[in-house]
Amino acid sequence: MQGWQIFRHSFNLVMANLDQAFRLSLVLYLIQSIYTVYSFLNPSETMDFEGTQIPVMSPETIFPTIVLGLLAVIASLWIAVAWHRFALTGEATSGWVPRFHGSEIIGYLGRSVLIGLLVVLGVVVVSIPVGIISLGLPALAGIMPFILIGMAAYLFFRLGIMLPAAALGEKLTLGDAWDATRGQSATILTLALIVVGASIVIQLPSWFNDDPNSVVNVVYSLVVNWFATIIGISVLTTLYGHFVEKRPIA
Repeated sequence: MQGWQIFRHSFNLVMANLDQAFRLSLVLYLIQSIYTVYSFLNPSETMDFEGTQIPVMSPETIFPTIVLGLLAVIASLWIAVAWHRFALTGEATSGWVPRFHGSEIIGYLGRSVLIGLLVVLGVVVVSIPVGIISLGLPALAGIMPFILIGMAAYLFFRLGIMLPAAALGEKLTLGDAWDATRGQSATILTLALIVVGASIVIQLPSWFNDDPNSVVNVVYSLVVNWFATIIGISVLTTLYGHFVEKRPIA
C-alpha cells in the first residue's frame, strides 16, 4: 500500500536524522512547550452560566497566555519550515536554532489558516448528509465522529502539500495541490487513517491515567507530541516530494 509506504518513509526520515531533528526543533519546541506548562500551572477558573460551567481565565493570566500562545505559534511554524527545508534541500544547522526564514514562515501561516478553514468547511458540508442518514441509521451515529475525522485528515493531506512549498518559498496554489494528488484518493485516505490511528495509539496511555491533569500526563504529552509533530511534518514533506517533485519513495 502506497499510503503505508509514505508513512514509513516519513517515519524513517526522522529516525535516520534524529540529530538534525533535535537540533532544528528542540530549543524551539521547549519555547513552544512553555505555553502548555503555564496553562497546566494556571488552569482556567469556571463560572456558572445558567447551570453550565464555563471556563474563564483569571485577569492576571490573560496577557501571559496571549504572549506565550503567540510565541508557541511562531516556534511551531519555525520548526515546520526548518524541517521541510532540511528534508527537501538539505539545509542543516550545526547549532541548536535553525535559520529564521521570515517571509516563508508568514506564507506558511497564511496557507495553514486557509487550509484549516477549507478543512472545517469540508467537514461541515459532509456532516450534514451524514447526520441526516444517521437519524435513520442509529448505528451510524456512533462512527460519525470517525468519519468526520477521517474526512478532515484526507482533505488536510491533499491540500497540505501547499505547506512544504511555502517553506521553500515556492508558489503552489490550491488547484495545483489538488491536481498533484488527483487519482490518489485511496493512497491519501489510507495515509490519513494510518496517521489518525497512530495518533490515537500514542495517546492511549494518557487516556487511561486516573488523573488526566497529572504532571505525568503533561510530561508524556510533551514528549510524544514532539515525535508526532516531526513525523507529521515529514508526512507532508514526503507527499510534496513524491507527488510534486516526483521523488521516489524508498
